[in-house]
Amino acid sequence: MSSLFARASGLLLHLTSLPPRSLDCDLDRNPGTDGTWSSGDVGSGDLGPSAYEFVRFLQQAGQRWWQILPTGPTGYGFSPYQSPSSFAGNPLLISPALLVRDGLLKPEVWYDTARTNSHDSASDASSANFAVSSNKRMELLRIAFRRFQNHRTELHSQFDEFKQVQADWLGEHCLFIACKNFHNDRAWNEWEVSLKRREPQALAAWADKLRVACEFEAFIQFLFERQWQELRQYCLECGVRIIGDIPIFVAMDSSDVWSQQNLFELDADGNPTVVAGVPPDYFAVLGQRWGNPLYRWDEHHRTGNEWWIRRFKRMLQLCDMVRIDHFRGFEAYWEIPAQMPDARIGKWQPGPRDDFFLALQRALGETLPVIAEDLGFITPEVRGLRDRFGFPGMKIIQFGFGGGSSTSLDLPHNYPVHCIAYTGTHDNDTTVGWFNSHAGEGSTRSQREIDAEKAFALRYLNCEPNQIHLGMMRAIWSSVACIAIAPVQDLLGLPAEARMNTPGTATGNWTWRCSRSLFSHRNVDVLLEMTEAFGRC
Repeated sequence: MSSLFARASGLLLHLTSLPPRSLDCDLDRNPGTDGTWSSGDVGSGDLGPSAYEFVRFLQQAGQRWWQILPTGPTGYGFSPYQSPSSFAGNPLLISPALLVRDGLLKPEVWYDTARTNSHDSASDASSANFAVSSNKRMELLRIAFRRFQNHRTELHSQFDEFKQVQADWLGEHCLFIACKNFHNDRAWNEWEVSLKRREPQALAAWADKLRVACEFEAFIQFLFERQWQELRQYCLECGVRIIGDIPIFVAMDSSDVWSQQNLFELDADGNPTVVAGVPPDYFAVLGQRWGNPLYRWDEHHRTGNEWWIRRFKRMLQLCDMVRIDHFRGFEAYWEIPAQMPDARIGKWQPGPRDDFFLALQRALGETLPVIAEDLGFITPEVRGLRDRFGFPGMKIIQFGFGGGSSTSLDLPHNYPVHCIAYTGTHDNDTTVGWFNSHAGEGSTRSQREIDAEKAFALRYLNCEPNQIHLGMMRAIWSSVACIAIAPVQDLLGLPAEARMNTPGTATGNWTWRCSRSLFSHRNVDVLLEMTEAFGRC
């Protein structure tokens, strides 16, 4: 396990942000792009040809790590952090191109869809149009399902095996999604009382009534698993490992909460009594009211944390290391009364602490492949919990310049070896956007503070303003931190328009998409030179 934290580096790029592939893209003999089927695009990144190109890019540039965001089905606003399932894969990540390769789609069906999309999205390839993309992708999946049923019978035994292996979550997820679609996307706590309360006779009746819909949902998960494991195996062959992301909280309208209501703080009608968030901070003057239901930790303890153990086991089937989002919530979490409109009113409550991670260790092994997202308001108790279990924390160089002091723990000369260093995360502005920001633009900083940060950053990094992104990358690459990671936006020097997410906002997030210029020889050379110079190859 210690080899996971060997000196190395990598890039952060979510799958939906992978570059598009045009119909006239060059073909080659490399896996994932070795056929005419590999041309075309449906408006957002997926597990198909561009993912394989990116893995080869990482290999050529000497990178060991590919960090992604959660891969579950997306909820409101297509946020990967508000998923209807903690165990399932996102249908929108399934590659139609690979379905053609595997005989589950006819080439002409795929090309007709890709051709239509090339006309629809030509004006803005830098942004994923999920509303359009999701409709097209789901229609292709329905076509693939019919072909699977009628023509690809040799896959049926593999499908049956998959359903058996993933039985502890798959059936509940499929029934939840089928019921949700039947009820026109209404939340589960608005369904019929017998179904909402999961009366056995009602569950059996609905499962029978929606049998075909449930089978289709299981088929979708079968495809996701096949494509994911194939890509992960290719990553391993190329010396690339995957850092996944597990949010501490789950969406209220999810199969997790519906199927395990006793594990969450709900009233008799299935409504949350208290919800998750964080108090006012650097990002938001009103704090962040996430709205996720909070856990009944005493009930989790009574069950031996069985649900959490299954959740972690599933994550480790998909990736090599797991970043726990909002790690500090396991030590103490901000409890907001459900009726409050923002996060200013709330109180800190004790989390499960050591007992929780000891239970994980007993089930999964002494050394857990975990990164602790320990950003924001962090107490000595949170740091103690992190250190007792040997989890590396995160350091964000963007945060290091605000005080104008060399003592900041986010400045590279103060990093410990056992940490993961970042220029920024999906929740930060891009480095160029941060440097060019002004007071009042989604920041609590005054213009005077911003100007002081810029001046200090340029002195510290000893670089010109137009090289600020590379200056920050070189600073964390040269640090003693065991792993250094930069969002692709920072490698490319992109402005604020390329930002992935602005915390505390409900719209305009998650849609950024990379251009194919990422794969240029120049970007390979820049990254490889930096990685070799600082011993991270």
